[in-house]
Amino acid sequence: MKKLINKPEDFVRESLEGMAAAHSDLIKLNYDPAFVYRADAPIQGKVAIISGGGSGHEPMHAGFVGRGMLDAACPGEVFTSPTPDQMLEAAKLVDGGSGILYIVKNYSGDVMNFEMATELARSEGIRSLNILIDDDVAVKDSLYTQGRRGVGTTILAEKICGAAAEAGYDLPQIANY
Repeated sequence: MKKLINKPEDFVRESLEGMAAAHSDLIKLNYDPAFVYRADAPIQGKVAIISGGGSGHEPMHAGFVGRGMLDAACPGEVFTSPTPDQMLEAAKLVDGGSGILYIVKNYSGDVMNFEMATELARSEGIRSLNILIDDDVAVKDSLYTQGRRGVGTTILAEKICGAAAEAGYDLPQIANY
């Protein structure tokens, strides 16, 4: 046996609920739409860092929400990109007035949905930028993927950008870091 899953359709929600219950001092869970965010959000004057992606192994990015890392994580359903609505609602909740930096892996759905979320955030007056992570050498010339997916460097980018945001860097500085 590899996993204990009550019902597949409840997997993501139950995983997030468990994380939020275990770490209620650090993270909070928004249910509709689903995302995890820092318990102390929004932090005025700080650029907020948001990432996300399909769940499956576990809702990975949710484990990197906290001081010096992500301000919010948007988990998609199993092997499905998070929706632009999730990302927009997360942005509204964690924006402290200095903008949002979305960290995006190079999956077709992630790229498309994060771009839409950025446009939606801008239409609501939230400064936002995307950075695309595409470092995965294992699929460099694959005929079956969009290309390098960014699975290796994403966590490093989340940590570096999160630390820069925590140190007070502004949005363009972090995006060009």
